[in-house]
Amino acid sequence: MEFMTLMDKIREQFGVSYTFEISPGETWNRSGDKSILQIFDIETGETKVLKEFDCVIEAPNWSADGTFLTYNSNGRIFKYALATGEVTTIESHYVDNCNNDHVLDPDGSGVYVSHHTKEDGLSRIYKIYFDGREPRLVTPLAPSYLHGITPDGKTLAYCAERNGSYDIYTIPAVGGNETRLTTAFGLNDGPEYDCNGEYIWFNSERSGRMQAFCMKADGSEQTQMTHDLHWNTWFPHISPDRQKVVMVAYTETDVRPGEHVPNKNVELRLMRRALPVEANCSLPADSWSAPQTILKLFGGQGTINVNSWAPDSKRFAFVSYVHGNDSSN
Repeated sequence: MEFMTLMDKIREQFGVSYTFEISPGETWNRSGDKSILQIFDIETGETKVLKEFDCVIEAPNWSADGTFLTYNSNGRIFKYALATGEVTTIESHYVDNCNNDHVLDPDGSGVYVSHHTKEDGLSRIYKIYFDGREPRLVTPLAPSYLHGITPDGKTLAYCAERNGSYDIYTIPAVGGNETRLTTAFGLNDGPEYDCNGEYIWFNSERSGRMQAFCMKADGSEQTQMTHDLHWNTWFPHISPDRQKVVMVAYTETDVRPGEHVPNKNVELRLMRRALPVEANCSLPADSWSAPQTILKLFGGQGTINVNSWAPDSKRFAFVSYVHGNDSSN
């Protein structure tokens, strides 16, 4: 990994690009993009369109009571009522530059979000409330990108850059001292607790390609869970029943291992447990099936950045995109 990083710096110095690096401006140009909020049913393999948007929306979360989704768009967090299709804005006051890393508080009181603050533009974690009260800062240090919360709502897990290294940290939800869980070279991202709070799923490029990993909640027993030869696997989301993991994957020729960009053809891939739920919750790796592609779509960044499983573990929400005026995607 150190050698690969060195070679990337040399390529940049001499202007040598891979095919997928030729037009980064076009890759990140999302003006005119349309978003399609959808649900995938694991049992039937059917996709249901909930709503189409003439703007970029990202990263749906599914509420614990099953009644609504939350997502981010243009720096704000929104609610989508599943019964009526009504969209409402969650009052967040000055927290108005949220990215696609956010999770719902299990107690139903609000959403923990990652907000780029005005003083330096870096992402910090806040809690915003459904009752409209003032937001609360959780992580003074930045950048911090939220991905997970324990079932009791007491601890958050997030990716943070500290001293040039991106690793996984935890912090009390009320604020306090953060704890570093990973030290492996390269990007470690997407930490997400299982429904018992015993294990954290995450993705890491430590093997040379982005892959799914799992570890105990204290950071021990870090175990590689996927060994995809041709994909860079991001954001493994474990279902509430602990029997399935869905993730987004880029082909090896489309991105560097540490990139999760928009405007790409990606695949949603699924792993299933080979052991009963009473057995060890997440480890070892051989208790899970190899990932299988269940859906191909145009998306990437924003498609499924955070856990979007329904409480019944039979469905999950995701977003696909139509780029600019291109109706073929």
